[in-house]
Amino acid sequence: MKVARSVPRIALVALVLVGGLGLLRDAAPAVAASAVVVPVRGTVDAATVGLIQHALRIAARTHAGAVVLDIDSSGGLMAPAEAARNALLRAPEPVVAYVDPHAYSVAALLALAANTIVMAPGASIGDAEPVPVSAAAVAATRAEFAATARARGHDPQAAAAMVDRTVALPQFKPDGSVLTLDANAAVAAKVAAASADSLGGALAVAHLAGATRRTVTYSWGERLARIATSPLASVVLLALGLLGLLIEMQTLHGIAGAIGIAALALFFGSHIVAGFSNGLVALLAVLGLIGILWELHVVPGHGIPGIVGGLVLIAAVLLAFGTPFFFVAVESLATAIVLTAIVFSLVVRAHPENAWMQRLALGAAQGADYVTSRDFHALLGRVGVAASFLRPAGIATIDGERVDVLTEGEFIAQGTPVRVTRVEGARVFVETVAPQALPLQPPS
Repeated sequence: MKVARSVPRIALVALVLVGGLGLLRDAAPAVAASAVVVPVRGTVDAATVGLIQHALRIAARTHAGAVVLDIDSSGGLMAPAEAARNALLRAPEPVVAYVDPHAYSVAALLALAANTIVMAPGASIGDAEPVPVSAAAVAATRAEFAATARARGHDPQAAAAMVDRTVALPQFKPDGSVLTLDANAAVAAKVAAASADSLGGALAVAHLAGATRRTVTYSWGERLARIATSPLASVVLLALGLLGLLIEMQTLHGIAGAIGIAALALFFGSHIVAGFSNGLVALLAVLGLIGILWELHVVPGHGIPGIVGGLVLIAAVLLAFGTPFFFVAVESLATAIVLTAIVFSLVVRAHPENAWMQRLALGAAQGADYVTSRDFHALLGRVGVAASFLRPAGIATIDGERVDVLTEGEFIAQGTPVRVTRVEGARVFVETVAPQALPLQPPS
């Protein structure tokens, strides 16, 4: 009976507990949405594409509220930017772009691929004229920018004006210039949705205030490639490569050459990984190095393999930077050459022997029996007799010594008295002497 009477009480307590848990659940705050943040910094390259694609996969797996591009870039390569733009347009999650402080060139294309663009105060976007400039390149890039803006609800006319100088937009740019918008102008031109002081403010504009953030980062290989492709690192790697080859020419030990080849391999490999160059450029670099090493170790002194190899290697270096960065390539290569020349001059002072040149020169030492030509100036003005016909060269006897002599071109018969007129090194010149001009001989 006691058990029977306790059952309704237990049931009542259970109902109270369940109801209380329900009230607590309803009173608890909802879990904040998450945002996957992609830092778009520096040059837009293949690593940037990989980072954006990685962020999109994380957003899909975690059901993130948005993917946020935190952009501070002056541009980069068009092919990687197109790949990143296509991935962003296909993303099911909302994409937010926060520009601080600028998004120029293809970085502006990535911003236009976002559903919402928010600008930091003082930030700017635009200046996307392709390099090198051509009618075909401008037309293709303009169409890409306009289509991207139209797909995301931004003003396509303003996007086209960022690329094409001929697009008229008098309220925002003078004729004959490409469009660059600051934060206020971008909002007025219906390119940006608003201006915000911080990334958190940009999330608030996109209705994601308080969202938890997860920032994606590059892998160690991508970080290494981005560091190695920076202008400063490129100069250092090129200088090490050139210096290694020159010191190898000086020593022929192999160590300096190995270091130089390793530096050049890192230079070209990082540019290939980053998307600036391709296998053809690497092949040119290998052929150039083969030509130089062939000149150093196989056929020294011929010149042609070394000259051709050097020219091919220089062409590969310039191509490795990519066409849009040709002037950066020239500047980096010139700096590396100057730096190499300075360091190599110091190395030559410390190690003046040139092993490569020694392979071209006769290495035999002068022995004790080696004698140079004697000094004949003591014979100047002395008189003798032609011991042979002088036609014009021949032999004369002077002071009882047979001497190889020359005339000034005339023929002198054997037995004719001669006098030494001048001496040039080992050449002794003579002329005939009239009998009355001969010195008197003492009686024997």
